[in-house]
Amino acid sequence: MTKKIFDTRKHNLVYKHVKLGEKEKESILTQYDVSIAEMPKIRKRDPALAGLSAKPGDIIKIVRPSPTAGEAVYYRVVVRG
Repeated sequence: MTKKIFDTRKHNLVYKHVKLGEKEKESILTQYDVSIAEMPKIRKRDPALAGLSAKPGDIIKIVRPSPTAGEAVYYRVVVRG
């Protein structure tokens, strides 16, 4: 008997998560005039980050559907845990 593993990233309630590159990361920090410490956090062990090879300090772009704007973009910094 084989155990099926469910990929949480493919669930319809898990929004698109993208790890930003260094240039994009610096651009976001400059655009919003924030430091890494001031950004909202997401834990490294969050199931939505599986397969992204995210490490602490990386910035994750989260794209969510919005009834008024079409889509809303959020940014989180990866922290331990």
